[in-house]
Amino acid sequence: MKRNRLGRTAVEVTELGFGGGPLGGLFEPLDDTTAAGALTEAWDGGIRYFDTSPHYGIGHSERRVGELLRTMPRGEFTLSTKVGRLLVPQDPAGRKDESFEVPATHRRVWDFSRDGIRRSVEDSLTRMGVDRIDVLFLHDAESHFETALRDGCPALAELRAEGVVGAIGAGMYHPGMLTRLVEETDVDVVMLSGRYTLLDHSALDDLLPACAARDVSVLAASVFNSGLLATPRPAPGAHFDYAPASQALLQRAHRIADICETHGVTLPQAAMAFPLLHPTIAGIVVGMRAAEEVRSNMASLTTNVPQPLWDDLRADGLLDERAPTKG
Repeated sequence: MKRNRLGRTAVEVTELGFGGGPLGGLFEPLDDTTAAGALTEAWDGGIRYFDTSPHYGIGHSERRVGELLRTMPRGEFTLSTKVGRLLVPQDPAGRKDESFEVPATHRRVWDFSRDGIRRSVEDSLTRMGVDRIDVLFLHDAESHFETALRDGCPALAELRAEGVVGAIGAGMYHPGMLTRLVEETDVDVVMLSGRYTLLDHSALDDLLPACAARDVSVLAASVFNSGLLATPRPAPGAHFDYAPASQALLQRAHRIADICETHGVTLPQAAMAFPLLHPTIAGIVVGMRAAEEVRSNMASLTTNVPQPLWDDLRADGLLDERAPTKG
């Protein structure tokens, strides 16, 4: 699988990265055996970039990712995790976590301070059982942006200077805030959630040009917009950005699917191919929970999407004129 370098660093990622959100029990419970099967399938298929976070299943995702990766040669994979939420143990008292289908054994405490970030890194290394993290992201800092910018970014830069991590950045859904981060700090990479997809081209306004100007790489996450683009024909009730999609978005997705079908391509195949056509995007990160999902996504990645498909989408007003369509 093709690898790309992140910014000016020596860190490389495979074009398809394994997104660890579902391993935390996102939307529905997930057992250890199924999670391990997904991770093994990804490794066997050539995926060498794995992304996780303490937030995903209050540590479950990190633990599961670590159980695979610590058995593999350390120089062969790239691992990223995130900071901004500390996990504090608590009595679950029979309760489920508010965000993931796991027992509420911990609560999250927002902390973008230097000490909080260092503690989070130490906790993550312990949970995963690995010796280092390759890429470290500030996570979901939209509601704490000024603090993350003032305190979090220097803390990440310090860890990079010490050699604790190889590349730094932020993972967010707000392209305007990420643009400020790129322009005002010395980050290497940003993980953009859902804002450069077949249904949302808003990153073209400011973020992607800023990244190109400053040699900052982009990892495109939520390329299916949390579900709407994940099947050949989205059903009523399909999710867009973690909420039921509007009728207008459903209709737009079906129009895109119509054009895809005329070219022998499915909607998910086009959704995975589209972001990778932009020169700033080093890879896509796709959440996966089972071996069959991994196989399907790897097959989609290798599908040839013909140029006339992009031309037809543009002619129908479904693709921004600024969006690159030639690899």
